Amino acid sequence: MKKDYIYLDNAATTPVDPRVIEVINKHLKDNYGNASSLHSLGLNAHRVLEESRETVGVLINAQKEDIIFTGSGTEADNIAINGVAFANKNRGNHIITSSIEHHAALNPCKELEKQGFKVSYLPVDKFGLIDIENLKESITDKTILISIAFANNEIGTIQPIREIGEIASDSNLIFHTDAVQVFGKIPIDVKELKFDLLSASAHKLYGPKGVGMLFMRNKGKKEGWGKYCKP
Repeated sequence: MKKDYIYLDNAATTPVDPRVIEVINKHLKDNYGNASSLHSLGLNAHRVLEESRETVGVLINAQKEDIIFTGSGTEADNIAINGVAFANKNRGNHIITSSIEHHAALNPCKELEKQGFKVSYLPVDKFGLIDIENLKESITDKTILISIAFANNEIGTIQPIREIGEIASDSNLIFHTDAVQVFGKIPIDVKELKFDLLSASAHKLYGPKGVGMLFMRNKGKKEGWGKYCKP
């Protein structure tokens, strides 16, 4: 295909970096073993998988054990939101999100409403920002999850993530963010920002389509809800 254009839609998706294509082709050709197999090809595939988790973890100051690969950012959002909801349904049935979330987060929330969950959709101002005081007032004794995107996919607004994380932590609530738009572009420290769950996708930073990631803090495993947050 003749390239007679200038591509300016990288916020939606990026071309795959030639170096990434080279690595993928190499592994498709030479490293086709099942990562669960005990023979040499399988052990090598397992090693590469663990190295990939570690590489991703470094970007957000996470341990490789907390990285789960998914088929997309959308799948990661669905696993996180549905997983937390069903794991905590005996504790509460209330979720807080914003009115301008990506459909990957809005749609599972709407489906959960059909199953008896209550969802608060926080309004935003003219800049696309939620109101922190409104967030605090929306928390009830039935609230189990706050899911707010790090940055909006349409207008680029970056939410007051640090303050949201503090509120979630102080209220003993699980905090999930869709970080697809910022992953690999701005510094993210999941420990400092108090994320329990974070979704990302490779195709926004010169990686292939069909590769997503869900960070799940170890606390999820300790508290039991982590078993629901796996593909």
